[in-house]
Amino acid sequence: MGAIARRTALRAAVLGAGSAALAGCGSALDPRGDAGGDVALTVATNAVSGGKNADEADWIEKWVIPRFVARQKAKGADVRVAFLPSGVDDEQYKTKLALDLKAQAGPDIMGLDGIWVGEFAQARYIAPLREVAGDGMADWEGWRQISPKVRSLARFEDRLYGIPAGTDARVLYFHKPLFRKAGLPTDWRPASWRDVLDAARELKRLEGVTPLQINAGTAMGEATTMQGVLPLLAGAGGWVSKGDRWYGDTPQLRAVLGFYRDVYGSGLGDPRLQQEAKGRDKSFERFAEGKLGILAEGDYFWRDVLAPETGTAAMKRRDNDVGYALFPARAPGEGLGGRDHVSLSGGAVHVLNPHTRHPRAAFALLTALHSAAALRARLGDSAMITERDDVNDVVLDQDPMLRFCAEAALPVTAYRPPLAAYTAVSLALQEATAQVVAGKSPGQAARAYRKELSEVLGGSDHVIG
Repeated sequence: MGAIARRTALRAAVLGAGSAALAGCGSALDPRGDAGGDVALTVATNAVSGGKNADEADWIEKWVIPRFVARQKAKGADVRVAFLPSGVDDEQYKTKLALDLKAQAGPDIMGLDGIWVGEFAQARYIAPLREVAGDGMADWEGWRQISPKVRSLARFEDRLYGIPAGTDARVLYFHKPLFRKAGLPTDWRPASWRDVLDAARELKRLEGVTPLQINAGTAMGEATTMQGVLPLLAGAGGWVSKGDRWYGDTPQLRAVLGFYRDVYGSGLGDPRLQQEAKGRDKSFERFAEGKLGILAEGDYFWRDVLAPETGTAAMKRRDNDVGYALFPARAPGEGLGGRDHVSLSGGAVHVLNPHTRHPRAAFALLTALHSAAALRARLGDSAMITERDDVNDVVLDQDPMLRFCAEAALPVTAYRPPLAAYTAVSLALQEATAQVVAGKSPGQAARAYRKELSEVLGGSDHVIG
């Protein structure tokens, strides 16, 4: 089947699932074999109607749960499901889940940030999905629609702990009208870091334009690590960790910090943005106003920031004026795994409570959350990269940029290490970039980073290089 025919068939299948939502919500697993009489299940995510992630809360409460309950009733099973909302800081939500699980309590299904999976697994708060749901979990039809790359978001030490709940990708955005003024191609596809820097040097000739923004410093927080350090590190052929040990002062890290020096030490980027609490938002505004040429960001920037009607820095001509390209490796073939281009992704994971009294019913509800019909219902007319290829083939059909992310960036992407120490390591990386922006050499910043790692990780035995 050709690509167009395949896409047409998938569109018909997924849209059909949406109109026959009852049949598409929930797997064929029968919950009646679980412990106890009546089956009562709970679902928790950090979402609340009218507040944080309200669309997610409303979707679970008003769409997924009623259809799942009706589906099970049609099969002769009396199942009650309650959604447990939260609208708190992510760390508060994480702490509450950890305390509940430590006490062998908590919801039957819960949403975790992907980088929490390893930490929760190491603490034995969660267990591999097969151990909780049984061997029958492998028969769920949805696995065929979740690529191994995306599935890795829910893996730790080669064991699958849940189902990924969407993902994203990082790319380089460029302002086409500025590129035209600078004599640069509007179909720009950089093949190396040198190509990026060369384009920035041409943009520097334009008055009032910041050529290049790569997040740096602690004021940008995790955006520095996600949008800057880790994609660059992957492009240099390095990574942040190996098993439960962390790379320190390596040639790859020095190369990344050298790139930051080339950007901020020669006026290609604005170092003041890196020190302001609202610096990232200001970079969004500058790009939308045609005052910033190249910006490294996630697909969120396209969907929610630049959206012509609803964006926080809306661009009426976004689809015409905004270009996008993959992060290039330092040089062709030098990226992680010998790649020419790289990306970085994040996302959430839905996991089962290992102490659930109703594992089969809980798994049936878990798969209902990830059915094609459910995801289509949540998205409505909007477009977003989901975990399922069949849904992406439909909902991304009218958005070339998001399709580019799904088809070009995800195959070359990497995910952050799902380990408890990651937060401290990320902060140390942010501090290293801040030192370079402030004028220290890459070597000095790399040495300071290694020293910081030894301190926060409890000794040099945890550091490589």
